[in-house]
Amino acid sequence: MKRLSLEENFFGSATVGERGQIVIPAEARKRYSINSGDKVLVIGHPSGSGVVICKIDDMREMMSAMLVEIEKIETRLAEAPPEE
Repeated sequence: MKRLSLEENFFGSATVGERGQIVIPAEARKRYSINSGDKVLVIGHPSGSGVVICKIDDMREMMSAMLVEIEKIETRLAEAPPEE
């Protein structure tokens, strides 16, 4: 997993407009291939302190990969000898 670095992942700030809109900085759009017309998810951060924005297709891909890993773990657990 890539180390998270604030310096590498900080793209500036955005101001929320009257209609609740924000502009994703150009450098972030370029790095994450976010283009006009792309659908993104806006998910509340678990701490309640903000939101996370992620492209729907990328979230779907990540969730599918997680399901595969969960199934592998379940298979290993089912095959493991019972604990005493």
